[in-house]
Formats: sequence, structure tokens, C-alpha cells
Amino acid sequence: MTRRAWLLFLAMCVIWGLPYLLIRVSVRAITPAELVFGRTAIGAAVLLPMAARRGQLRVVLPHWRPLLAYTAVEVALPWLLLSDAERHISSSLSGLLVAAVPLVGTGLAWASGSRQVLGPRQLVGLLVGLLGVGAVLGFDLSTLTLLAGGEMAVVIICYAGGPQILSRHLAHLPGLGVITWSLALSAAAYLPLAIWQRPRVIPSGEVLASVAVLGVVCTALAFVLFFELIRHIGAVRATVITYVNPAVAVALGVLLLHERFTPGTAIGFGLILVGSALATRVARPARLDGPPPLAPAGAET
Repeated sequence: MTRRAWLLFLAMCVIWGLPYLLIRVSVRAITPAELVFGRTAIGAAVLLPMAARRGQLRVVLPHWRPLLAYTAVEVALPWLLLSDAERHISSSLSGLLVAAVPLVGTGLAWASGSRQVLGPRQLVGLLVGLLGVGAVLGFDLSTLTLLAGGEMAVVIICYAGGPQILSRHLAHLPGLGVITWSLALSAAAYLPLAIWQRPRVIPSGEVLASVAVLGVVCTALAFVLFFELIRHIGAVRATVITYVNPAVAVALGVLLLHERFTPGTAIGFGLILVGSALATRVARPARLDGPPPLAPAGAET
């Protein structure tokens, strides 16, 4: 890769590993719905002028049905559930669990009749990855509630299913237009709830800064850089950031929030990465967000 491509790659690894930390900080003072509204509204406000100037908004509108489905599965629902789950679990644990998205995505692609055939290598990868998830959960069960575990399961399934909708119904459309509409629609959906749940006192500067960084850097700037990265190295190679984001999430959680780094974290994360690399050896579409990923996942995360 060129130097510019490497810089873009490294930037995306950090930017989409950062949301887990910022979400954890934010939900200590505001509700998940307020956080999702703030993040999507800021992201949409930044991207709308750019998408409009490039003429990438109107061409997406005729495909509003799959756009709504993609928005719900890739942004609106998982971002809310991830934010709520992080009120009960650590940011590093949520990042590690989202690392299982490529495994679930491979399984969904096969179950939905994809032309992709799961050979011995992919099956071994799925098994190893699932063992990794089990290792993470086995060592961290004390911090995982039933509700948070269920929410994270839905998040993973959503992040894995979003690319299915994208690749089948929206892949021919400009990516910037799709994600801009998704953010704007999500913000509009959460606006009434955000107003109803508005805090009685102004949140701290730390919380406001976290929401702002989530919207501007981890959402708007992230997608611009991700599209540029795809232009330089291709969609398939760009999905490698999926395997690095959780490591960044764990490092930030341990260093800045003093979260635990257990043997299960190290063993499970290693198994998840190996399993994901094996299971996703066959080329598949890249996520636009993320999480997600994630999309690469990360989007957001």
C-alpha cells in the first residue's frame, strides 16, 4: 500500500475503535436514545452538504424501502442497543463481542443461500471464533447481565445482517448518499424520544465532548475516510480494520477507564481473530459503518 493508504488504514483502525470508550463515557449521564440522536444528527449535519453537493441524495430516494431496512438494521437499532448495553458492561467487552460480527455474517450469508460455499477452512474458522466468544464470556460472566448479553447478541446479528441488505439492494448506489440518509432518518426517528428524555441539567463537558467526537469524528469523518480507503485499496482489503478495532477498544478501555484485562480477554480475542480470518477468507462485501462492519464494525460502532 502507499503511504497515504497506510495513514488512512491506521486512522480508521483508531477512529472505529474509539466509539466504545466514548459511548461508555456518554451513557453515564445521558440516555441511549439521546446519545444516538446526538451522534446521528451531528453526523448527518456534517455529511448532508457534501452528499448534496455531489448529487448523491436524490438518486437514493427511489430505493427507500431497502434504505429504511438498512437504516434500522445497521444504525438505528444496534446503536441504541449497544449504548444501552454499555451501561452495564465494559467498553472493552462490548468491543470484543462485536468482533464476532464477521463470523455471524459468514453464517448468515451461507444460510440465506449465498453462492459462498463453506469449506473446511471456513467451518473451522467459525468453530474457532465461537470458542473465542465463549472464552471471553466464560471469563467475564460476572460483568455480563442477561439483558446486556441479549442486547449485544442483537447488535451482532444486526451488524452482520446490514451488509446483506446493502449488497443485495443498495450496492449500486453511492455510499455517501446511503449513509447520509441513514443518519438523517435515524436522527429524525429518535428526535421525539430525545426531547422527552432530555436531561434536567446540562451534561458535563466530558460527556458533551464525547457525543461531539462520536458524531464528527467517529461517524462523519470516519465514513469519508473509509470511502477514501476503499478507493485506494479496495473494499475487501479495507475490511481488515474489523480485526483491529476491538484491540483498540480494549486498549483504550484498560488504559483510560481502568477496565479489567483478563486471561479470557487475551485468549478469546486471539481465537476470535483467527476464526474470523479463516471464516471470511472468501471475499464478501464491506460494511459501510461500521460498528457494524462493522461494516467493518463500528461503526459503531
